[in-house]
Amino acid sequence: MRPSLFNTGIQYACYAAELGVVFFLGRRSRLRDEVWLAAYLAALLGVGIIRSYGLYSYGVNSIQYAYSYWLTDVVLALGAFLLVCALFRRACSRHSRLWATLRTMLVSVFALVAGVSFISLSKNYDHLFSMFIVEFQQNLYFACLVLNTLLYLLMAHLESTDEQLNWLVIGLGLQFSGPAANLAFMYLAHSQSHSGSLFSYLSPLCTLGMLSIWLYAVARVPSEVPERVSGELAVETAALRPLRAARPS
Repeated sequence: MRPSLFNTGIQYACYAAELGVVFFLGRRSRLRDEVWLAAYLAALLGVGIIRSYGLYSYGVNSIQYAYSYWLTDVVLALGAFLLVCALFRRACSRHSRLWATLRTMLVSVFALVAGVSFISLSKNYDHLFSMFIVEFQQNLYFACLVLNTLLYLLMAHLESTDEQLNWLVIGLGLQFSGPAANLAFMYLAHSQSHSGSLFSYLSPLCTLGMLSIWLYAVARVPSEVPERVSGELAVETAALRPLRAARPS
């Protein structure tokens, strides 16, 4: 099978999976509640269209395609970071104090990524814009991978019963593993040409895997799962239980 034909098949499979996720979100009337998820899916679809237009209009070696690819990659990295923040907020829906602390941490992480990217490229003024785009999106993807792992551990610590959120986090972790593995391969092999060839296969496959997991999550896993009541809510529930039992039918 030709590589271009293989990539095209993966691309259309991703489109079909994206539409499937949106369809089941709309069918369950969850688009408003899952606005960040829907926005990220819309960004994925828009980026695919923009890149395809640049590729077929200007060619793979054109400067127009290069800028469209890396600029849209930054958009995806920013969207992924915002989605991770939204998933943190969902995981802490019953823990407002914890979310306040985590919100500060997430803002600090984004500021740190931007600062490190600027500092590491402060001496490369000739190609500051293009190199900063690459450095920034790589650092942000790595930060998202770490944060997504921390989110999974946090859910296990909180003993969350939101199974759909669990699958969403797993799928997002698979998506982040593609750029992370490609970046690691690039540093180990000291060759951007080989890493670019690997990335052209690995990243679309990871994206398709993520979308397949998300499709299963929104289609088969219940969207609203009651969580364990704790703290003051548990005391209040226990106090009201005798009153409910004594209430005449």
